[in-house]
Amino acid sequence: MNQPSSPFSKQQLLPQEETLEILKHKRNLFIGIPKENQYQEQRICLTPDAVNALTANGHRVLIESGAGDGASFSDSDYTNAGGEITRDTKKVFHCPLLLKVEPPTLAEIEMLNPQAVVISALQIKTQEKKYFEHLAKKRITAIAFEYIKDDDGKYPAVRSLSEIAGISSVLIASELMAASNKGNGLMFGNISGVPPVEVVIIGAGTVGEFAARSALGLGANVKIFDNSITKLRNIQSHLGQTLYTSTLQPKNLLKALKRCDVAIGAIRGADRSPIVVSSTMVENMKKGAVIIDVSIDMGGCFETSKVTTHDKPTQEQFGVVHYGVPNIPSRYPKTASVSISNIFTPYLLKLGEDGGLENSLRFDKGLRNGLYMYHGILCNRSVGEWFDLDFSDINFLIF
Repeated sequence: MNQPSSPFSKQQLLPQEETLEILKHKRNLFIGIPKENQYQEQRICLTPDAVNALTANGHRVLIESGAGDGASFSDSDYTNAGGEITRDTKKVFHCPLLLKVEPPTLAEIEMLNPQAVVISALQIKTQEKKYFEHLAKKRITAIAFEYIKDDDGKYPAVRSLSEIAGISSVLIASELMAASNKGNGLMFGNISGVPPVEVVIIGAGTVGEFAARSALGLGANVKIFDNSITKLRNIQSHLGQTLYTSTLQPKNLLKALKRCDVAIGAIRGADRSPIVVSSTMVENMKKGAVIIDVSIDMGGCFETSKVTTHDKPTQEQFGVVHYGVPNIPSRYPKTASVSISNIFTPYLLKLGEDGGLENSLRFDKGLRNGLYMYHGILCNRSVGEWFDLDFSDINFLIF
């Protein structure tokens, strides 16, 4: 009896070597860095040292002339580091990979080449539906650096800028209290025989932790309020000392605010920062006391807070000085630029090693978390729900 013929050849039936991973081919990137044109934005995504590291690895970096001026990096600093300088804004926006601190404006999106990649902040609270529609029209792939996660599941860009904001809040308060700035003349610093400055911090997150660290380092007496017992426990552990902590009970908070010289608002909410301090509470504070509302970019947690600018940073209510500049890190653009650059550089080098963004997105879950547009398709659930837009699961699009 004849055996049925096999549908496979003898060669196909032999054991085959298993392919474990797609081979990655290194790709040279062409990165464009335009000059930030948003009001009072002076930061830049890459420092000359970062550009040097990228160009040494075979990548090209095209920088718009004057892009680093606000952060004290000159055009010659970048050319010496191997970067290319141009005065043609359109030429920079035509690069296949664009780096920005602020999200691109609608006019800037129009200058982008179709299928380009944009890495910038998203700032979802300031966006409109048409922003995403313009990106979709150009089939742009966009990554929000504030949503990128590291190996520990944390957000490195948010943490880094929060550290700067926390430290800055204490330094700003110190300046505002100086008599030369028409302040109450009190000084941070544990001067022998002089009662220390009283500081109240509302919010025990990263901003609150670094504000407390700075204030304690300057000899202040610090009280921290937050409704999360875990955060209050963590902040004591990170600071390595026992200090006054409390949940947000109005009675305890009012008592602390009446005595304090500086109040720092650093509490965040899902959509908007909750108003924790009412105008009545502010009215009961000492005349000449200082309020630094770091959460003003999300509405502020003091009822009396108003958005101000770096040119006119303060306003006074009930004799209390209010500081409400939303973009505090841009007050120190060089430090903030180095911090952002430190986050960007390893990712960019990895993009080149992996053979481009497509491969990196496959292998790096943290980077994938920052992706909100993929070839013009919205792939971020929170953005889709916020703006009532259709979105797709990125895992179905990439794999």
